[in-house]
Amino acid sequence: MPVAVRNPHSVLAALETRPKDVLSVSASTKADGDAWEKVVRLAREAKVSIQSPSSLPKGKQTDGGRQGTAEASIKERSPIAPEELFTGAKTRKGGKGLWLALDSLQDPHNVGAIFRAAAFFGVEGILITSERSAPLTSAVYDVACGGVEYVPFSMQINLVRGFEIAKEAGLWILGASEHAGDSLKSIERDRPWLLVLGNEEKGMRRLTEESCDLLCKIPALGPVTSLNVSVAAGVLISHLTST
Repeated sequence: MPVAVRNPHSVLAALETRPKDVLSVSASTKADGDAWEKVVRLAREAKVSIQSPSSLPKGKQTDGGRQGTAEASIKERSPIAPEELFTGAKTRKGGKGLWLALDSLQDPHNVGAIFRAAAFFGVEGILITSERSAPLTSAVYDVACGGVEYVPFSMQINLVRGFEIAKEAGLWILGASEHAGDSLKSIERDRPWLLVLGNEEKGMRRLTEESCDLLCKIPALGPVTSLNVSVAAGVLISHLTST
């Protein structure tokens, strides 16, 4: 199924990584901004069909929270097998690396923001539950700002089975929980980690949490004691990838 993508940076990422999967571009040839100018140019070079943009009521919000009429139709990026996702973890230089697991996240904007942060910090890949989770919709592609194109991902019905494959590949499972006893600051960056992020309201499911090697929390420094999961993901990823 193709997705309608309205963030030009997401379209550019698709044109640069898999141009044959960009089915069409609907944008003014006189451009709707510098990014869309580049989209039109690369689309022409890749011989992608360029059409006049469909009309949206002025100011109408897209599902990605953006305004405008320009968009591209892009084939959904295919997931890979978990064995492929974690391949090479044992032989990575320095024995480090970071992967993510998303346990039943349901807000596509959170999923998109996590893909964006993952691409920014060089996360190796993302393991996603295929049930009770937000599908990778147009909103995810838009909010990810190209991140979906650069971070490989695998979909699993049974997340715990994915953990078993990760452990066989040499990864350690680190769960993020506001109820954990250990602070993020105590987690060493001396091994390959699979960082698990739970549902926006309920957190990790019981079996998911029990399958983790360690749990950690981000200690609050002010009166607000919790963070949105995508914000928490950015903090955790930054700590675990810093040198």
